[in-house]
Amino acid sequence: MSRLPVIVGFGGFNAAGRSSGHHAFRRMIIESLDDNARRETLAGLAVMMGFVRFVAGQWQDLDGGVLTLADIESRFGADIVAGSLIRRIDPAFFDVDSVHWQKSATLNPENDNQRFVMKARELPEPLPANWQVTELDARRVTVEVTGALDVKIDSYRDCPVKSAGQLPQGFNPTDLYNARFHPRALQLAVISASDAVRSIGIDWADIVAQINPDQVGVYASNVMSQLDDDGFGGLLQSRLRGGRVSTKQCPLGLNSMVADFVNAYILGSVGHTSANAGACASFLYNLRSAVEDIASGRCRVAVVGNAEAPILPEVIDGYATMGALASEDKLQKLDGDSATDPRRSSRPFGENCGFTIAESGQYIVLMDDELALTLGADIHGAVSDVFINADGYKKSITAPGPGNHITFAKAVAAARAIVGDEAVRERSMVHAHGSSTPQNRVTESQIFDQVAEYFGIQNWPVAAVKAYVGHSLSPASADQMIAALGTFKYGVIPGVKTIDAVADDVYGDRLHIPLRDFTPEQGIDVAFLNSKGFGGNNATASVLAPRVVEKMLAKRYGAEAFEAYCERRQSVRANAEAYDNGALRGDFATIYRFGEGMIDESKVVFDAEGVHLPGFEKPIILDIANRFTDMV
Repeated sequence: MSRLPVIVGFGGFNAAGRSSGHHAFRRMIIESLDDNARRETLAGLAVMMGFVRFVAGQWQDLDGGVLTLADIESRFGADIVAGSLIRRIDPAFFDVDSVHWQKSATLNPENDNQRFVMKARELPEPLPANWQVTELDARRVTVEVTGALDVKIDSYRDCPVKSAGQLPQGFNPTDLYNARFHPRALQLAVISASDAVRSIGIDWADIVAQINPDQVGVYASNVMSQLDDDGFGGLLQSRLRGGRVSTKQCPLGLNSMVADFVNAYILGSVGHTSANAGACASFLYNLRSAVEDIASGRCRVAVVGNAEAPILPEVIDGYATMGALASEDKLQKLDGDSATDPRRSSRPFGENCGFTIAESGQYIVLMDDELALTLGADIHGAVSDVFINADGYKKSITAPGPGNHITFAKAVAAARAIVGDEAVRERSMVHAHGSSTPQNRVTESQIFDQVAEYFGIQNWPVAAVKAYVGHSLSPASADQMIAALGTFKYGVIPGVKTIDAVADDVYGDRLHIPLRDFTPEQGIDVAFLNSKGFGGNNATASVLAPRVVEKMLAKRYGAEAFEAYCERRQSVRANAEAYDNGALRGDFATIYRFGEGMIDESKVVFDAEGVHLPGFEKPIILDIANRFTDMV
């Protein structure tokens, strides 16, 4: 009997805010919420962004004035909306108008009419006679030099890419725990995995007490590793800058660290760990490993996720040079206007010109169905299958191929085998990769259209959440997962609100790509998460709605057992709600156990039961059955 991997917790942070409690999803559909839900989510963002605080049981502004939720919306609502989702890159990352180009460069004195851009405040005094300075704006100037250049300068250039999906403005992960020079992706991993674990509503120690210590798994990675100064970026640049490498930059730069930190500082796990990387499909790669391990019984609890922090000039240079990013000049040409709206730079399935890079950390917690019932865990959905296929022979390693046809068709077929033809035809939806490139809108929509025809689907709802939060690379499909869980909860499919119309070359005859939030009359039973990554890394997951999962559990365990589970679930939901309320008010209770509860290896005991570790109630079982009885 295969065990069903059910989702019992989820959390994280991206440009839409905090994921647990569905608040990031609610930010995406803010126009479709009732007054109370909208104001509650705005208040939570207002706390994160530093506009308000919750003190002595009251919302207050920074001067101590008492506020109601309606006051928060009226006073700060516009700023909250403007400071979340995709927007112009904040100067806290780097100045998109003056990016360091070459440190302390000496220009060739033999060349005449040399021209460069630099910051106005760094002009040498007195100004050399052979320099002609033209002001570009309040911060930058253009300098033309004739003849010899007798000073060294820091030169700067304009960044062609101006927008990104960034954490809400003013929110800093280092405010939630002692970051100790952690690269930003590891900061995201800590606060996001902690958010997911807290969201369960069951203390982690109580979960571990029900299972053997090695029945926990952590599956997480990132694509770009840690390329900022505290990771590989500083490691590679320190000598060129005249500095020295620190003891942390090399190990903390590894792409497995977003799993390792969860084990070492959040869970204290001695169970299975892995860091699967599959380009932009990495979350689904990790999810598949967790799903297979739970279904087979190797693992009973899994924490799955990714954290990526790629808003760096070097990373943007790389993707922009490939022509993959939406640059300001390309957006200007699309719009026929010298002014562009950075909030509309990501335009899935519309007239578009490239994706918008983003940062995000997202984690979910899976349990097998039996453990979830025993603990009374609240079930937000279940992952029945994840399929991964490559593209075969390729010419361009970054180009799409037929592998995604296979993954997507298999995911729909597998879901049909569980929920039936009618549910797939009438009550399913697609969370598209929707990267906002001209090539993706054609190739991915063609897959959806062809599969829809095969399975007899008409007006298939398609969402593309990169329109809101951008393309976060490894956690991109985790952003889709969070949105799918939100649709299960609220019945609303986020529209692609950054486009005015679906592009003419999109295969849309059997698809419904809403431009505004859309509420299907019959609700959604299953969501398909699709991901296409460089290198032929294709993956599709089928995710079942809670109402479907509950029917399956009642059939497997019987009505009486299911009723008892529902009673146990009430207190778990109350605990999860208490955490959510605390987080809304700024008390995230971030788990970060640095050096706490370390295992004394001298007290590890072997006996007839197995291996006993200090701090764990149950042993690790060594009575392992022979899997090859027919061969020996």
